[in-house]
Amino acid sequence: MKNPLIKRLPRELKGEIGKYIVLFLFITMMIGIVSGFLVAAGSMATAYDESFEKYNIEQGNFELLQKADDETIKKIEDGKEKVKVYENFYIERETKEVDSTVRIFKNRKDIDKICVMEGELPATDDEIAIDRMYAVNNDYKVGDNITLGDKKLKVTGYVALSDYSALYSNPSDTMFDSVKFGVAIVTDSLFDEFGETNLHYSYSWKYDKAPVDDKDAQDKAEELMKHINSISPLTQFIPEYSNQAIHFTGDDIKGDSTMIAVFLYLFMVIIAFIFAITTGNTIAKEANVIGTLRASGYTKAELVRHYLATPMFVVLVAAVVGNILGYTCFKDFAVSAYYGSYSLPTYVTIWNAEAFVKTTVVPLIILFLINLIMLINKLSLSPLKFLRRDLKKHQKKKAFKLNTKIGILKRFRLRVVFQNIPNYVTIFVGVLFASVIIFFGLAMKPMLLHYQEVIEDNMIAKYQYVLKAPIETETKGAEKYCAGSMKTVDDKLKEENVTVYGIQKDSKFVKADITDDGVYISDGYSQKFGIDVGDELTMKESYGDKKYTFKVDGVYDEPAAIAVYMTDDNFIKTFDLDDGYFNGYFSNTKIKDIDDLYIATTITKDDMTKTSRQLIVSMGSMISAFAGAGIISFMLIIYLLSKVVIEKNSQSISMTKILGYNNREINSLYITTTSIVVIVSLILSVPLVNVTLKYIFIAAFAQYSGWLPYYIPAYIFVEVPLFGIIAYAVVAFILTRRVKKVPLDEALKNVE
Repeated sequence: MKNPLIKRLPRELKGEIGKYIVLFLFITMMIGIVSGFLVAAGSMATAYDESFEKYNIEQGNFELLQKADDETIKKIEDGKEKVKVYENFYIERETKEVDSTVRIFKNRKDIDKICVMEGELPATDDEIAIDRMYAVNNDYKVGDNITLGDKKLKVTGYVALSDYSALYSNPSDTMFDSVKFGVAIVTDSLFDEFGETNLHYSYSWKYDKAPVDDKDAQDKAEELMKHINSISPLTQFIPEYSNQAIHFTGDDIKGDSTMIAVFLYLFMVIIAFIFAITTGNTIAKEANVIGTLRASGYTKAELVRHYLATPMFVVLVAAVVGNILGYTCFKDFAVSAYYGSYSLPTYVTIWNAEAFVKTTVVPLIILFLINLIMLINKLSLSPLKFLRRDLKKHQKKKAFKLNTKIGILKRFRLRVVFQNIPNYVTIFVGVLFASVIIFFGLAMKPMLLHYQEVIEDNMIAKYQYVLKAPIETETKGAEKYCAGSMKTVDDKLKEENVTVYGIQKDSKFVKADITDDGVYISDGYSQKFGIDVGDELTMKESYGDKKYTFKVDGVYDEPAAIAVYMTDDNFIKTFDLDDGYFNGYFSNTKIKDIDDLYIATTITKDDMTKTSRQLIVSMGSMISAFAGAGIISFMLIIYLLSKVVIEKNSQSISMTKILGYNNREINSLYITTTSIVVIVSLILSVPLVNVTLKYIFIAAFAQYSGWLPYYIPAYIFVEVPLFGIIAYAVVAFILTRRVKKVPLDEALKNVE
């Protein structure tokens, strides 16, 4: 004979159909979104990894002051580390139609090959192919015209350059910029027509014997850097493993996969606890039935399997449907999000076994373990205790005495709280979890806008010029300075570039009391690396292994920069330069009497604010989605757990109705009590969320170059609880209808 318990499953599912439909839809949506992102990220990560061989991506590039002749190239190639060197020159021109700069290359056929996304490569000297991401952000379409300098060119196609999957214009930049910086391909003859203004003598290399790992790659790169520098002075040297333009995309895609999977696991823990609490409530209601079944010979294991079946079935079906949605519509959403941020080549969707494990197997295991522990604990009582509805494992203690001076209604509410502590604790955890998501969604854009304001308010000058050679200017108000680049030395954080300034005494631009015996560091450097006044600071050469140690005399108010400030005399002495040396100007007006040939870099407000600008573009849709997901999570968790409180107290509610209390008064006892708990949870969660998010942001942005100061505006701390209260008002309205539906005869059932 079939197990009669199996026949109860459809009836149990039907009896709680509303709860299970809500849970099913929400779990399906969450798993679908996560599955879509994991499938898209996995497919793109595979295409990204394969691109290194498919497009013959360089193993590094370097730049020289002037073009190397054949003999110099031969010497470079025949060093201790045998390499093949490829010419990869580029020029930069500003565009007329939009405020941006385009880096122009010849068609690369041997190294860093090109993926044509739409249209075709240029064939004549009046044509150009531009990066797809840059084109989309600036509304350039195939067939449009783009003006670079004094040349008007026709856009023949969209391309993705394999060494510019993230559009970093400079390796020391905090963030790439696909709005005001782009890359493009022109014919060889057109490239030559642009002349030598802003021409960069850049070379790419490939090792004859590829590095076996990152440590070997670093050793080879250091050896090659010394070798090249001994032949011809380097102005830039970027090994492939440290090239953000190549690696940032892959690292970010793989990092997103981990982050979104952890997000799903946290969500499933909350859902598992909701299932555990609701199942526990069902066991309490069916205590007599369970006692009868146990007395009839059913084992505890059979009952455990029975009560596990429905939650496991709901999550399994939700996972299957979610994965189907993930591989179809949600996958496309994730793909558009990645293509909206990065200049990725074309990809093919592939089956992702890891995504299936993360979105189906792991959630089922989480649900199984949490509910199994709860069921084993709940069903460990004897059949007699179930028959008597005595579900306390320990001797019933005397009720906690409440002061009689407290009004009866207040005492009643306190009793409700004490009787439902597990439910209310879970409500608090759920509110905390949802608040983190809501805070992130609401605070991210204001934080980025604040970062932009901080940079603009703390810029040393409107224009910072870095020169290739010391050239005098007659521009009024321009101030000379020295500048160099070094590397951080830190065991915990990755190595990154530090801008070292040599500042004139009594500078009009950097107002700090810097002496020849010490240095000032930027506020961003101090916060990120935990260095304070009085500490010693150690840095090393960018293209060597010599280290320098300085005493920190002060912190300069520049929160977004990683920089060191010393006197120009100290700079010249430390780095063994000629007296009177300088290689830059601070100026609040544009310098027009220095030829562009002698200017290495011009830093303006646009260069400094590219991080916030790009993150707003990249994360715009995601930010809103996070806030929406947080509010929906909040409403779901509060509704389901508040519903359990009402169901658990349905007999008491029925009794109060018999005693003459009306629905409004009963709502004040149960709904108001839960409302107070929810509001208190919202208020208590605010400081906890603030601390949690601070550490999340610090950990996340520690991996980026530069520094993003943590900031949440005061109004967000009011908005989040307000959103929560409004959302709960909707839930409370639904709950009042459930209270109204509790029948009077409920009080006469299961009387002990």
